Amino acid sequence: MHTLAQLLSGELRGINQLKLSENLTEFPLEILTLADSLEILDLSSNALSSLPAELAQLTKLKVIFASQNKFRHLPEVLGKLPNLEMVGFKSNQITQVAENSLPMQLRWLILTDNQIETLPDSLGERPRLQKLALAGNQLTELPQSLAQAHNLELARISANNLTECPEQLLNLPNLAWLAFAGNPFSQLSITEKAEVKTVPELSSDSYTLEHVLGQGASGVISKAHWNSEQSKFPADIAVKVFKGEVTSDGYPEDELQACLQVGDHPNLVQSLAQVKEDLDSGGKYLALIMSLIPETYQNLGLPPCFKSCTRDTFPQGFSLPITLITNIVQQMEDVFSHMHNSKVCHGDLYAHNTLFDVLGNIIFGDFGAATSYQMLTPVQQDKVRKIEHRALNHFIDDLLSICIEQDRNSEAFKLLKERVSL
Repeated sequence: MHTLAQLLSGELRGINQLKLSENLTEFPLEILTLADSLEILDLSSNALSSLPAELAQLTKLKVIFASQNKFRHLPEVLGKLPNLEMVGFKSNQITQVAENSLPMQLRWLILTDNQIETLPDSLGERPRLQKLALAGNQLTELPQSLAQAHNLELARISANNLTECPEQLLNLPNLAWLAFAGNPFSQLSITEKAEVKTVPELSSDSYTLEHVLGQGASGVISKAHWNSEQSKFPADIAVKVFKGEVTSDGYPEDELQACLQVGDHPNLVQSLAQVKEDLDSGGKYLALIMSLIPETYQNLGLPPCFKSCTRDTFPQGFSLPITLITNIVQQMEDVFSHMHNSKVCHGDLYAHNTLFDVLGNIIFGDFGAATSYQMLTPVQQDKVRKIEHRALNHFIDDLLSICIEQDRNSEAFKLLKERVSL
């Protein structure tokens, strides 16, 4: 984090990343003095409502974040930045996105949690577009031009007002991660909801949260203990408390629904019980009680970075033998079949959502982007399964990229490589 005082003093000359959060109401024009070097600009958590035309002078800028501000329009000056690839304006009050506000080099667009009703046709005319986050808006349809977005790999359109399944997305050749729950077209009927296997509903008074184990877009997972002896449940538990608002993946209620619909599988985090309570503030307290994962498990991968965009990353020097990779792949394939037999698309099939132990046993989780899809036509269901199968292939390919060198000529390696290249 930098300060406005540092900027004004000239201390920051030559930097390529700038982050300012000081409740700014106007764009500091002194930022323009960094034009020769600035590539990443983060103005999130301020009170900005506009950007000046002079921003176009930042010709080297590749990334701009302006989340949690007061923008009502996506600034048109963004479209004039020749090297801008990533635009993040999450949690503003944006209602309009002008045709010329989207830069030609756009690769990654984040407009989650705004009030957008329509998007311009120019969105589908950005050939490098790879990642699109639109959850939590008021979209009633998507531009038909998105049928041209052949490089799009990840799309989040959950928690909108879409009345029809967007065929222009289902037919894209490279789409691999799709979340679309929380739209009118994706609502389960009363009969379909009744058919979903459920788990007992308990009170939040039945447990006490301990230390945090992890957190993501949709909630916080903590170790917990029962407040009284339980005969029906394991002693060791974890509790995921969902965030009450829309996340980058969609509504917490849809995640809970998908978890219950998938049910039990030896390689999935086991759901034991749920909590649904009204809060005095008017909101809801949602939580999922789960079996505690043994400490012998660790994360298989790390989330994508700016450069990789949609693909997982791994710690420097991390590698696995092909025997372990093969074992992991076989388990994930079984999980994939189980989820889709339950008519659930995970939407986030990644190594960074997978835990593994030294024997290669895996536990897969994080259903924040998951979507029930039995309401779609049989043809549409086949397309959704095909989309997620691409994610499975990327998962395998990412693991092969960290295979130890001496195993890369093995028959097992070649067989897996052939499968993902088909």
